[in-house]
Amino acid sequence: MTTPNIVCYLKPTCGWSQGVRAIMRKYDLPFEDKDVINNPDLYDEMVEKSGQGLSPCVVVNGHMLADVSGDEVEAYLLQAGLVEPTELAADAPTNQACGAHHHSH
Repeated sequence: MTTPNIVCYLKPTCGWSQGVRAIMRKYDLPFEDKDVINNPDLYDEMVEKSGQGLSPCVVVNGHMLADVSGDEVEAYLLQAGLVEPTELAADAPTNQACGAHHHSH
């Protein structure tokens, strides 16, 4: 399979953004991690490309997925045939809002 070209516009710590990163790790996909919080130019670039201001935004082979969770990114990758289904579990929650706090037991 050809490795897709993936650019992710993400926040450093947001649960949604961590979920997207977890999906990239799950499928061992290289991606460009663009920090939209600490780099205003990247935020502006994301808004220009996606037409809206919510992150995460993920561009897969030029296709913009705007305001998505890790689950939605995974569903797109599978549907587009860009990754093979795997039984591996993601190493972080893939559908977690920014304000969510989880406690280890």
